[in-house]
Amino acid sequence: MFYELRRYQARPGRRDEWVRYMEEVVIPFQTSKGMTVTASFIDEEDPDGYVWIRRFDDEAQREELYAAAYENDRWRHEIGPVVDDLLILEKSVITRAVPTPHSPLR
Repeated sequence: MFYELRRYQARPGRRDEWVRYMEEVVIPFQTSKGMTVTASFIDEEDPDGYVWIRRFDDEAQREELYAAAYENDRWRHEIGPVVDDLLILEKSVITRAVPTPHSPLR
């Protein structure tokens, strides 16, 4: 099992709009495709920073779920364009993290 820690940078002054869109559209859509969203955070020290975490059983599951979500017509034509508008995508940082043997997240 591993986690994806995804740090995004919202366009200046648009983080609240981004959080609403994530919570009302993106997360429900992705969970409907089988994704496990573990957490969602705002960065207390960066007014445009946002972090969320997803969990995958293995790489095969991640690939399957990515295809189900990101190759979906709704993502490509409706959700994706809004994401592109709200975020500075080139500032995204995605970290794959594997829990240590005694981590409570195992």
